[in-house]
Amino acid sequence: MKVYIAGKITGNDHYREEFDAAEEKLRALGYIPITPAILPEGLDSRDYMRICLAMLDSADAIALLPTWAHSGGAKIELALAEYTGKQVIHTWMIADT
Repeated sequence: MKVYIAGKITGNDHYREEFDAAEEKLRALGYIPITPAILPEGLDSRDYMRICLAMLDSADAIALLPTWAHSGGAKIELALAEYTGKQVIHTWMIADT
């Protein structure tokens, strides 16, 4: 199952570490993580959202990081995931590997 990871990136100095940890947890469960944390810096916020929504569209589920509620983009991603019937995974509920 392909799982898109959603959380706060803008204004979060530790987002790469947080997304990497979630990616590791999801891989350990046999999922294929799709992470926006790999995107290059310097793009326009609208470009990021278009790319991220395409990534989410190709996923079967969305995995929320604890920071998701502080991100306007992650809120949009969750709304779309719920609207399209994707499974929602709360990463803080997954035991550390």
